[in-house]
Amino acid sequence: MKTLIRGGTVVTEEGAFSLDLLLEGEKILRMGRNLSTLGAEVVDAKGLLVLPGMIDAHTHMDLPVCGTVTADDFETGTRAAILGGTTCIVDFATQEKGETLAQGLQNWHHKAEGKSSCDYGFHMAISEWRPDVQMELPEMFREGVSSFKLYLTYSNQVTDRELYDILTALKPLGGLVGVHCENSGIIDARAAQLKAQGVTGPEGHPLSRPDDAEAEAIHRLLVIASLVGIPVVIVHLSTRKGLEEIRQARARGQKVYVESCPQYLLLDHSRYLEPDFAGAKYICSPPLRQKGDQEALWEALAREEIDIVSTDHCSFTLAQKDAGRGDFSKIPGGMPGVEERLALLYTYGVAQGRISLPQLVTHLATNPARLYGLYPRKGVLRPGSDADIVLWDPKASWTMSAQTQHNAAGYTPYEGWQMQGRVKAVYLRGQKVVEGGELLLPYAGQYIKRGKGTL
Repeated sequence: MKTLIRGGTVVTEEGAFSLDLLLEGEKILRMGRNLSTLGAEVVDAKGLLVLPGMIDAHTHMDLPVCGTVTADDFETGTRAAILGGTTCIVDFATQEKGETLAQGLQNWHHKAEGKSSCDYGFHMAISEWRPDVQMELPEMFREGVSSFKLYLTYSNQVTDRELYDILTALKPLGGLVGVHCENSGIIDARAAQLKAQGVTGPEGHPLSRPDDAEAEAIHRLLVIASLVGIPVVIVHLSTRKGLEEIRQARARGQKVYVESCPQYLLLDHSRYLEPDFAGAKYICSPPLRQKGDQEALWEALAREEIDIVSTDHCSFTLAQKDAGRGDFSKIPGGMPGVEERLALLYTYGVAQGRISLPQLVTHLATNPARLYGLYPRKGVLRPGSDADIVLWDPKASWTMSAQTQHNAAGYTPYEGWQMQGRVKAVYLRGQKVVEGGELLLPYAGQYIKRGKGTL
């Protein structure tokens, strides 16, 4: 079966072009002007942008956190993803304490198999570093897991020695490590001080996790990575100070990849002051920052100092958040965002002139594919690539609300925001899976083994 997407504006990292796309089976067969319609179902894309399927390289589906489990599992979370134009996620399989990496990976395969409406891969979060865990690393690559996650805070944080050893072990394998950078000691001390002073509500969250806590941890990671001689990824960068640490390392010749998220571009710390515990909706780590940090991140994104924009989708219902009423440090950290990302970056990035259309595609699709070993199968419109395609209506205007979104948290952090542009249709490996806001073909997602990635 062939499908001809005709008359649209095809957007790639190189630019925007008036081209037709001919799909056959799961792949893009041909691109060009005035392609023959013979034997093909013709889709009129006049007035629409034809984008590659978006890739969200930072999601947490069905993850145990703070004595509960995220509201979105792979069924609900990937439904939201595909409806928002994301055709592939890379979620964090997690080795719990006492487990092997293989056990952690198998647990996540069980969570996702047969339940995902978009394609998916896995990073591996290492929670316990042991000699037998090191021996497992080559098998992870054979299973299509080529990137790893480490935490410098939380109960599964690694020590500096472990960080050095893990980076050293992964270097000859070509592995890529993404690191959550916050100084755990600073956070614990400040949280204790604040609670002793009677600060217990959501407003205590950003006070306990200052920008210096991120900047210090980024600096420490980059020093250790430089000694080992391995590139690393700074995940969910949130501050100007952290960005300056990265700039200094790059100026020294160090290779550093950077991810940020829509919430750090668009929301600020004043959200934590909303009355009646409503600020708990916005608890995430790192926390929302100052408007000056937002401006610095937008500038860095436009200058392509930030490589990718992911979501850190980690959703909880308001009832789950309420577990931390009276103690901000016990509020489950995370927000929904996997469905909102493309609309937000188009509306407040492209439509407002902060980034270009090619940059939108670069940061949300092509760079994630390159960085995480999915390119050129994913993240790009070219012959031979998977026919993962988003038809985007740039003239559509609508209001984002819980009623328009499909996550299981029951809310969106962007309630009432006016949006410009909307998903018209989505193709996943050549099949139309979304049209007019409706999911036509649920559970069509497949596990994608990833190779070694690089930008």
